Amino acid sequence: MTVQPNYEIIQKESSPLFAADIITELKKQFAFLSGGRGQDGSPIIIFPEYPSFCEIEDIEFRNVLTYLTSIPSLSSTGVGFIIVIDRRRDRWTCLKGTLLRISGWFPANLRLVLVLRPSAILQRTLSDVFFRLHRDDFKVPVIMLNSVADLHSYIERSQLTQELGGIQCYCHNTWISHRTDLESFAASVKRMAQRLQIFGRELAETELPDNHLTVSNLLSVHASRKDSLKVFIEACEEMTGALGQGRKLLESIREPVRRDPDSSLNPDQLENLATVHRLLSQLNESSVAFDDFWHHHQHKLELCLKLCQFEHNSQQLQKDLEQKYDILNTFSDVGTNTAQTQHLLHELTNLEKKVYEVLERVRSLVAEGQCLIDSSQSTDDSVALKCDELEKASETLRQELKKKQMMLTQAMELHGRLEMMGKWCDDGIYMLASQPLDKCQSQDGAESSLLELECYLETANENQLWELNTFWMEYENIFSNKLR
Repeated sequence: MTVQPNYEIIQKESSPLFAADIITELKKQFAFLSGGRGQDGSPIIIFPEYPSFCEIEDIEFRNVLTYLTSIPSLSSTGVGFIIVIDRRRDRWTCLKGTLLRISGWFPANLRLVLVLRPSAILQRTLSDVFFRLHRDDFKVPVIMLNSVADLHSYIERSQLTQELGGIQCYCHNTWISHRTDLESFAASVKRMAQRLQIFGRELAETELPDNHLTVSNLLSVHASRKDSLKVFIEACEEMTGALGQGRKLLESIREPVRRDPDSSLNPDQLENLATVHRLLSQLNESSVAFDDFWHHHQHKLELCLKLCQFEHNSQQLQKDLEQKYDILNTFSDVGTNTAQTQHLLHELTNLEKKVYEVLERVRSLVAEGQCLIDSSQSTDDSVALKCDELEKASETLRQELKKKQMMLTQAMELHGRLEMMGKWCDDGIYMLASQPLDKCQSQDGAESSLLELECYLETANENQLWELNTFWMEYENIFSNKLR
């Protein structure tokens, strides 16, 4: 089955992390993707005020940044990320630790770091002094800002959250929910497609047997597995929820626009929306492709079943034809008298009904074979050969039946004529025996007797009594030793 959709796995292949894997770290919200973009399309990562940032474990820091940088599209990440660090209520030491951590390890191309420095007079002064002294230690382009107004000169307000003086409505819990739902949906789609591919490959690689019972069982097993798989896609808890999950996710992503038609989705939300649409399309394509493959495979199985059934039926009919032919060959005797011949003819009539039942089955099977030949180009010449063999055997049986019927009919006619001739002879003998002896003493009496005899002989022609040679030639083929 050629179902190979280009799956959007949401994250780059280099990152095995999913939101569900680091849900605890993400919920701390020491860094997040607001969905905003810089003027050149750079994704923005925000480090909000987080007093206990220094307590974040290094593995947590790396996991969250690895995950966040893996989300935007490659076209966006290729431009480089912009980091906005909000430390207005913090101290210089915490700010320094944050900058050193970022400069020491960042998993993607970092274009710019914008810092809202501490706002307290002492901390502001310290940050000015120490930043100049340690600027080279940070190894990343850092710009220190005094206020959100300065920040707006680098990033438009529409691309910043309300905490940074922007107009973006950002809810971290909603963001996490969208990410986990999106990745769960993507995994479900991928898992379903893989199962469909595995099942399709198993079907495609299944060797079709030539036994009709095995094929019947094969159809039943495959149909059962297909039904269970389709139920898995459409009805079972995980697969039933796939389409619904995707649609609900679409609604959830569109919710801000639904609430406020004048608002618009940010670039990350638009990417999420496009991803869900692609996944739904892939899900539908996988299902349609599998349905198409299944119909093709089912047609192939059904054709194989029909061919095997045809082969089985043709073999059975060949046996039946041979059996009926052998029975016909037992009718070699025509009987020595009318009663025997009449009995044989009665038995042949009963056999004739059975013969024509077989011949009708042959006619039906040959028509079925012709339909198989006409309806499929994949059938080989064996079907046509079987049809020819059956038709030839049927014609042979039909001619043999006709021959036996003609033979017994002639035998009945022969016995009838023999009986008629016997009666004629008996009547002639009786006529001669009943002639008075003294009648022939005179010329008139003798002439009268002779005339009477000649008249009786004339009745032989009237009763169609033939000469012996003609009689023998006409019935020679049915004369048996007993009849002779």
